[in-house]
Amino acid sequence: MSEVTIRCRDNGPFLVEGPVTVVDADGNRFEVNPDKPAIALCRCGSSANRPFCDGAHKSCGFESAERAGG
Repeated sequence: MSEVTIRCRDNGPFLVEGPVTVVDADGNRFEVNPDKPAIALCRCGSSANRPFCDGAHKSCGFESAERAGG
């Protein structure tokens, strides 16, 4: 089984590395290029390509910088 890693990018998307399937609330799959090593998922809500990031976080004022641990 391949490993998946999700990286929280400061003031940006979740970067998902590894083979994944993205499914909507109705169970329909989003098209994901299997040749890409990673996908970026929108966290700011401003992407025109949700659930994927299109870089809109850079101009909408989104701020977030989570850190693990406590």
